[in-house]
Amino acid sequence: MTKTQLLGQILIERKAVTSEQVKQAVETQRTNKGYIGEMLVKLGYANDMDIIAALVVQCNLPYIAIDKYDIDSDVVRMIPREMASRNWVVPLEKVGDILSVVMADPLNLSLREELKEVTDCRISPFIASKKEIDRAIERVYNSN
Repeated sequence: MTKTQLLGQILIERKAVTSEQVKQAVETQRTNKGYIGEMLVKLGYANDMDIIAALVVQCNLPYIAIDKYDIDSDVVRMIPREMASRNWVVPLEKVGDILSVVMADPLNLSLREELKEVTDCRISPFIASKKEIDRAIERVYNSN
């Protein structure tokens, strides 16, 4: 697979969606701004985990089941709750000057730069769904 393989193509190859469903999602995307994966979910053609699996393949980013991850309260405090909720991000762990962060949109370079400025750390992104991240935010920020 090449690095430039489109998300829709990956989903078609994995038999998660049909080419006709991808075409319809692209049409929907033209009028409703957003990502193709979001359109496929919104239209009911794919679920969050289908999209995550395709993004892992497309972007070579690691997925993490954040629901099963214990996060140190000192690490949680590195990213304000409001920022975490607004951007669907959760800090995982800090090793040296590298902060591992679960993100719904790990390809958002401006967000990664903003996280770097807020935390004064290099950011190592992981991917998870918005629903998983929402649950993790509730869990980790309410217990800290």
